[in-house]
Amino acid sequence: MPKRCCWSMLLAATLPFPTCAAEIYTIDPEHSDLRFSISHFLFLTTHGRFDKISGKVTLDRVAKNGAVGIDVEASAINTDHAKRDENLRSPNFLNTTKHPLIGYQSSAIQFVNDTPTSVEGKLTLLDVTKPVTLTINNFKCDTRPTDMKERCSATANAQIKRSDFGMTYALPLVGDEIKLEFEIEAYKD
Repeated sequence: MPKRCCWSMLLAATLPFPTCAAEIYTIDPEHSDLRFSISHFLFLTTHGRFDKISGKVTLDRVAKNGAVGIDVEASAINTDHAKRDENLRSPNFLNTTKHPLIGYQSSAIQFVNDTPTSVEGKLTLLDVTKPVTLTINNFKCDTRPTDMKERCSATANAQIKRSDFGMTYALPLVGDEIKLEFEIEAYKD
């Protein structure tokens, strides 16, 4: 069993609320990604995304809590520029051979009324783990008309400093602050 699946299963098994009220959703990799933007050469902004993302989301709407476990394949970086992507996979930046996964594990989901508004958790990048709060900008659940499966979607963003994770190559020409945006669609198990 892949390491990323184990994290999600362990997370779901150790939630601090009754599982009868909790609903578990599996992230749909076809409709989910992690996008980023960063300053490049002090006046341009480079945009990109990671195309391979997986994980689980657990929502307890009664207790107004939940958990998120996301794994992102670092080598699936895509800035629509092959040579730049190759450099971003190298030891200069993501070192994807040594660190194949970027992980996010939450400790709590904050609600306002019945809507999740933020996620408290930890981001692991280059084997360095730091607290990162995701702000949920958009959240919606419905039933997909083609197969009547229940799904939820969310857009959440955060900002990190890459130097906090030991990624210091080309500073300050390549910016330190990275804007992150998760686009998630997940289906109820």
